[in-house]
Amino acid sequence: MLKYLTSAVLTTLLISACSEPKDVVITPEPQDLTEVTVGKWILDEKGKVMFDPQTSGLVVLDGQLVTIADASADNTQQLKLHSISPDTATLSASSERFSFSTTVRRSCFYSYLSEQPDLEALAVDPRDTNVIYTVTEDATRTGALSPRCETKYEETGSTDYPTLLVKLTRKDNGSVEMSDVRPLQFPQEFEVGNFPNDGIEGLTMADDGTLYLALEKDKAGQPRIFTLAVDEDFFSSNDFATVSEPNLQLPSFTSGNHPINGLALYTHSTGASYLFGAARNDNELWVIDVSGNKPTKRIPITFDVAGDQSCEQYTMDNSSMEGLVTIENTLWIINDPWEKNYLKNATCEAHKTRYEDLAPLLFPLEINSVWFE
Repeated sequence: MLKYLTSAVLTTLLISACSEPKDVVITPEPQDLTEVTVGKWILDEKGKVMFDPQTSGLVVLDGQLVTIADASADNTQQLKLHSISPDTATLSASSERFSFSTTVRRSCFYSYLSEQPDLEALAVDPRDTNVIYTVTEDATRTGALSPRCETKYEETGSTDYPTLLVKLTRKDNGSVEMSDVRPLQFPQEFEVGNFPNDGIEGLTMADDGTLYLALEKDKAGQPRIFTLAVDEDFFSSNDFATVSEPNLQLPSFTSGNHPINGLALYTHSTGASYLFGAARNDNELWVIDVSGNKPTKRIPITFDVAGDQSCEQYTMDNSSMEGLVTIENTLWIINDPWEKNYLKNATCEAHKTRYEDLAPLLFPLEINSVWFE
């Protein structure tokens, strides 16, 4: 019995129990998948930062990166598309404020969409690159729907005010029209829950018109991905469009908030399709097998800010990545400055005013073959 052992023997046993022989080999060896990306401030041609755009989503149009502002952005940034040169991180152009089609003006949602809609995420239709989709999230700051509209759209399966899928159309003169809108419905059995500011934050579309939608969290606190089949008749109806759920192997969490804040679709050289998910709170890139055969691979990312004449290169405390898209073998990431945490990044005094202006950065990351193993 242990109480009869001498102190010397007991000490030896305890050391042996807590120590691991030096010749133990763990196979396979643990793999460090952490990636480092170095971002540049997005500046206009005069060298000024984007002031509080609350960038949400990222797509490629005509070789330019394009983003959109949400409802918490400065008013001058809202209801516009903003184009950025990927090579120089230069803000090359911003569209005029969106115009509205007769269809949208006559819809139940025009009042909300024309004032301060919370537009989140972007997806280009690969069948017609003049068509871009965005989606609304938090509508609690708007007035209620009319009694007729409220009755028609009350069974959302999620929030009181329905999530809206919005179609944007680029015109020949460079203007952008909000041309169609349709409310989304989540089946009750999906148990999405009523979370106005934790809704759809990511969009991306496949060649066949399958639209993927990333939900920040459901009733159980889990991130989810849904799909819609968007065909040429999709917007001919003003009834609910009901989402489906593909069988993907997403991470599951027992606590904390682990939202997906952006989506991009990527086709591997093998022909396999993957979704890249921006897991903002975790500073992780999620590589999601669209076939559902493989579990999601979580890639930790360290976000650095490029050095300049005033500051040496340094690591951000909180980047809050929001939008992502691929161009050839590069994944481009844009962040959404989170006012609550953004000043924590100001370790270099010369950049402090940029953080105070809630200015975003653009980050390139080379796509790594090990993500798909």
